[in-house]
Amino acid sequence: MSIQTAIAQLKQEKDFFIMAHTYQPPEIIELSDRTGDSFALAKAAREVKQQNILLCGVRFMAESVKILAPEKNVWLPAPDATCPMAEQISPERVRAYKQSHPDAVVVAYINTTAALKAECDICVTSSSALKIVSQIDAPEILFIPDKNLGGWVKQQLPDKNIVLWDGYCPIHNALTEADVLAAKQAHPQAKVAMHPECPAECLKHADAIGSTAAIIQYALKSKEPVIIGTERGVADTLIPAHPDKTFYYLAKEKLVCPDMKKITPATVLSVLEGNAGENVQLEESLRLRAKKSIDAMLRLGE
Repeated sequence: MSIQTAIAQLKQEKDFFIMAHTYQPPEIIELSDRTGDSFALAKAAREVKQQNILLCGVRFMAESVKILAPEKNVWLPAPDATCPMAEQISPERVRAYKQSHPDAVVVAYINTTAALKAECDICVTSSSALKIVSQIDAPEILFIPDKNLGGWVKQQLPDKNIVLWDGYCPIHNALTEADVLAAKQAHPQAKVAMHPECPAECLKHADAIGSTAAIIQYALKSKEPVIIGTERGVADTLIPAHPDKTFYYLAKEKLVCPDMKKITPATVLSVLEGNAGENVQLEESLRLRAKKSIDAMLRLGE
């Protein structure tokens, strides 16, 4: 029996629904019942009929699913799969800031821990950040943790007093202007679609800037070839799935999230067999406090 067949069989027997983030490798995407960015997966969790959700991604994503679907068992196949950016800002630092800036509104990128979400007023995604921040009427807006996404929003909304801290995605932030120019020179006929987690000096060369979902949508609609400027998992999946189109990697060896690659078909099978993985738990008061910021995002962003 192949590992794919074993997974499909156990998934049915043990009432599991498999979700995979778009940065996962193609062999994990192929096994999943639902793929998408972190917010899309969290929202989808509310409609899952199965009792068990196996989340192929990193810890903050599993926490987000648990926040919105607390009655489900949410399994993380690789318990050590984390997101460095999600843990760069401490809840204590935000609490101290709020005490000294009582009129400020604290906006948290969804790429944050549940403990940090619980200290913030509103969550945003890369696709909803601009829309939501434009609606905030406050003398000061603290945008955490991603200085690159926050900087891009600030550039679009110069009338807002947006304060940025020092957080960033170490994968996207490692991209340089030279990397982008090299890709454009190698593929002069191609458009460039980039994630706003990339540094500003890189984004200025993009033809399209948006979330993972927006990049995929742009790439599929484009009549020209597209250079994919985000974690390589997106291009890894797009290229074989759409042989009629032309997609190129941007800095293929650099834009790799090692935590996203910790999950393999063997790991997934081990969870289904009951030999691996973590059933993610959140203390109820923490879950409810974190949920307030996500509820605000749903209210303002949709």
